[in-house]
Amino acid sequence: MLKVGIVGFGFMGRTHYKCWTALDGAEVTAICDVNPNIEEDTKRAVGNIGDPNETVDFAGLDLYTDFDKMLSTEQLDAVSITLPTYLHPDNAVKALSAGVNVMCEKPMALTAEKCAPMLEAAKRSSKVLQIGHCVRFWPEYAKTKELVDSGKYGRVIAATFQRLGAPPTWSIDNWFLDEPRSGGVALDLHIHDTDYVQYLFGMPKAVCSSGAKAPGGGLAHIATQYLYDDDKCVTAEGGWAMTPSFGFEMSFNIAMEKATIAYDLTRDPMFRVCPAEGQAFTPEVEKGDGWFLQIAHFAKAVRGEKVEPITTLADSMNSVKIVDAEKESIRKGQKVSIS
Repeated sequence: MLKVGIVGFGFMGRTHYKCWTALDGAEVTAICDVNPNIEEDTKRAVGNIGDPNETVDFAGLDLYTDFDKMLSTEQLDAVSITLPTYLHPDNAVKALSAGVNVMCEKPMALTAEKCAPMLEAAKRSSKVLQIGHCVRFWPEYAKTKELVDSGKYGRVIAATFQRLGAPPTWSIDNWFLDEPRSGGVALDLHIHDTDYVQYLFGMPKAVCSSGAKAPGGGLAHIATQYLYDDDKCVTAEGGWAMTPSFGFEMSFNIAMEKATIAYDLTRDPMFRVCPAEGQAFTPEVEKGDGWFLQIAHFAKAVRGEKVEPITTLADSMNSVKIVDAEKESIRKGQKVSIS
């Protein structure tokens, strides 16, 4: 039985709790959060796609406000780090150095340079460090990767990705909207699609981005073209500029020589393959969501089972590196090459 701790118990902490408790052979034994009223506050629904009916049973859980104390007191096999982004490197290194495997939420860190200590600590400790790029595991996105890689529908001509919603104001002291702590919309939201672009097509040779500022001065919306050596057109757009009544949307359209693959959270059916000949259809996909599937993958790796390298630490660092270039492109108003 894997003994698991969760560090940070906001929306993503609760999401990891739900996934761990649904996984055979794992048990959440401890939670660390600086909020002393965490039990009462957890009764509130949070997040852009959270479930207001989900509850947390705190009976039998050891609660901490100090991560060092949790690491020294508990006999943990793994921790989920679901803290604000700027806290990822120090706390991941701390857990790895204590001999604990780490499932850390995305993005890995605020900049590619700040990712490096996490890679070094994972190498020194020989423990598993996995970054939570859940979109790679999301069933429809995983199936699309499989279809693109198969070559069945020819080469990709164009691909566009969107992820749009209202500003995430549900976090404690509104840290999501504080770019020095979260990285803002580019690193917290848009990086999902940046990472998936890398997963599908590899590292782009350059990016060309534009952005719109929020009233407070931070980025509210970002749109990027990812440039490759061939002539395919790949773009992704992410934003927190929508009004609350808009809700949340994530979608993609991938035009290939012999089919278009489309996904839209708001459509029915959400996922379609539209071949050049014949009727559109919805392929069968794996059960569950990307959050659960990534944690199941991590748990197998912790147990020493052989797993497919769906995401690697180099990939996670490179996704931050691409976003670094996107931000630079917005600042300079020009294309930025990626070495």
